[in-house]
Amino acid sequence: MEVKLLNYTPNPDDICFETAKICYQSKSNDKEGLLNKIIKAGHLSILEHASFTFLIKGISRVASHQLVRHRIASFTQQSHRYTKASGFFTPENIQQNPKAKKTFDELIKKAQLAYEELIKLGLPKEDARYALPCAIVSDIIVTMNARELLHFFTLRTCQKAQKEIRDIAIEMLKLCKQTAPLIFKNAGPFCVRGGCYESKPCKDINQIRQFFVNL
Repeated sequence: MEVKLLNYTPNPDDICFETAKICYQSKSNDKEGLLNKIIKAGHLSILEHASFTFLIKGISRVASHQLVRHRIASFTQQSHRYTKASGFFTPENIQQNPKAKKTFDELIKKAQLAYEELIKLGLPKEDARYALPCAIVSDIIVTMNARELLHFFTLRTCQKAQKEIRDIAIEMLKLCKQTAPLIFKNAGPFCVRGGCYESKPCKDINQIRQFFVNL
């Protein structure tokens, strides 16, 4: 899996700060203070004026299906109707279990062979792909504004999120923090900014908070 920031609104912290000043007719020159105040208050429409476009390579269809559930975003995914599918994602828990990995690898090999055979029989790729499991990888372009990214990071960087989508979200957050450090200063799961909303909070919550502070 690889995440790249392809494009973004120039000076996102600045444009959101200027938008906030217009909204509140503020004469403040304290960029960090004003942005922190407004984000904490939940007045997040100002963040919709900054957008970010990512290329995410080599993710499973399991992860991409979770990703596209975030509706206030634009997605363009590698088409397996027109491109030949290849490569599979192996979850960490399967990699670490030799018996599970053997079973998984055997299934993947059979699926790939079936896919190749269907194509040889003259079926179009769009039909042959039905033989492929959700572990098949593809590339996807994702564009979100800063407001939706904060929401995305809250849900998908949480320890309760599935590991693959969590790893993707953390890589995206690293890039956002480099590009817009004020907007994304306190980005991360709920516990970074306060209490946990899960029925069973993580035991190492302080370590988790520190991880995102240092990200």
